[in-house]
Amino acid sequence: MEKALVIGAARSGKAAAKLLRKAGYDVVLTDMKAIDRQGLEGIQVFDEGHPDSLKDDEYALIVKNPGIPYTAPFVRYFVERGNPIYTEIETAYRLAPGFRYGAITGTDGKTTVTTLLFEMLKKKDQAAQVAGNIGVPLSEIVLEHGHENLDVALELSNFQLLGTERFHPVVSTVTNLAPDHLDYMDSLASYYRSKMKIYANCQSDDWFIRNVDDPEIMRYACDIPCTVIDFSLTRTDVDLYKANGAAWLGDLKLFDVADLKIVGDFNCGNAMMAACMAYKLGVSIADIQEVIRSFHGVEHRIEFVREWNGVRIYNDTKATNTHAACAALSAFDQNVILLCGGKDKHISFEDLKQYDDKVKHCFSFGETKARFQDVFSRQTSVETMEEAFGQAIQIAEPGDVILLSPACSSFDQFKNYEVRGEIFKGIVQAFGKD
Repeated sequence: MEKALVIGAARSGKAAAKLLRKAGYDVVLTDMKAIDRQGLEGIQVFDEGHPDSLKDDEYALIVKNPGIPYTAPFVRYFVERGNPIYTEIETAYRLAPGFRYGAITGTDGKTTVTTLLFEMLKKKDQAAQVAGNIGVPLSEIVLEHGHENLDVALELSNFQLLGTERFHPVVSTVTNLAPDHLDYMDSLASYYRSKMKIYANCQSDDWFIRNVDDPEIMRYACDIPCTVIDFSLTRTDVDLYKANGAAWLGDLKLFDVADLKIVGDFNCGNAMMAACMAYKLGVSIADIQEVIRSFHGVEHRIEFVREWNGVRIYNDTKATNTHAACAALSAFDQNVILLCGGKDKHISFEDLKQYDDKVKHCFSFGETKARFQDVFSRQTSVETMEEAFGQAIQIAEPGDVILLSPACSSFDQFKNYEVRGEIFKGIVQAFGKD
C-alpha cells in the first residue's frame, strides 16, 4: 500500500486525509496543534508537533495545507529532498475524473464571481457544486460525489495553485492582480506568476478570460495554451464587453446591466466574467439572466447591514488588501466614514490616498492603526473595531455611509475575516436597541 503524508489538519487537511484513505493510501496526518481524531479512523495521526521519525519514510504523495509556507522547517525538509508538495485541490482533482471546473483566482472579486457562477450552474443542474478558497474543500465534494459527472465553481488562492501539477479547468479567469500576501510570498512577481498556473494545463478548446484592463495581467498572462477571451469594462474592441447598457460576448447579449443589484462598476465586471464562464459550461442565457436579476451579493463584500437615522452601514470585511478597499470606496459617491485596519501584510496603503476627498473621516484600529495617519487628512486611531464604530456613529449624519473596509487581514484581533464581519454586524444591529 502506497503511503501519503498530509501536513496540516485544518478542514482541508482532514478532508484530503479521508479522501486518500478512501482511495487506498496508508495515510499519515500531522499538525503542530492538537487534532480532533473524530472521523479519522484508519489514519495515523501525529499532533502537537511533527516527529522527526516521519522524515524517515518514503511517501508516494505529500499534501500540504495551503496556509503553511514552503519555508516552514518540516515542509522545507521535503522540498529540499526533492518531493513534490501538493495541495488538496490537486489531490481531489486526480480522484474525480468526471468533474468539470470553472476556476477563478485573482486578488479581489474571486468570491463574487465564484458564487455567481455557482448560482448559474445550479440552474442547469441542481447537483452542481462550489468549492475551494470559498470555504469548502474540494476533497469533501469528491469524497461524496467523486464518481459523478459534475460542474464545479472553484475559487482558488495562489497558495492552492502553487501546489497544483495537472489541474485543468474548462474555463478560468484571473479577476485582477494587486499587491497582497507579501508576508507569505518571496516577491510580488512570484505572487503574480503563481496566479497564472490556473491555465497551465488547459487545452485549445478551453477558455481563459483575460482582463485586458489590468496591466499586470497583461504582463504576466502569457504563453496561454487555450482560447483567450479578452474582457474589458472600458473597451468594446474585445470579446467580452459592455455597450448600450448591456454585457456582451461577441454579438451575444449576456444580460442588461440595469438588472444588477450589486453596487460598483467592478461588480459589473465580476458578473460579466461569471456569465461568460457559465455560458462556456452550458448554462442558458435565460438562466444566466435570471440569476443576474436575483443576486444580491456575497456576505461580507460591501454587504448592506442596516440604515440608522439616514446613515447606511456596510460590512466589507472581505477587503483584506488596499485594492479591495479602493474598489469598495469607488462604489460610493461621497461622505464615507471609513473603518479600517488589522494585521500588517507589509503592503502599501498609498492607493487609498486617492479617496481622501471622499472619506469624511477614517477611524483605524488594530495593528496597523497608526499607518493610516499619513493616508487620510481626517483620521483617528483607536484600539478596536467596536471603538471605531462607536466614534463613527457619533459623527455620522443623514446621507453618510459607514463602511467597514479594513484593507488588512484580520489575524491580529480575529480568527478570520468572516468572524470580524459577524462581530461587526452584531455591533451594528445591537446599536441603539438598549
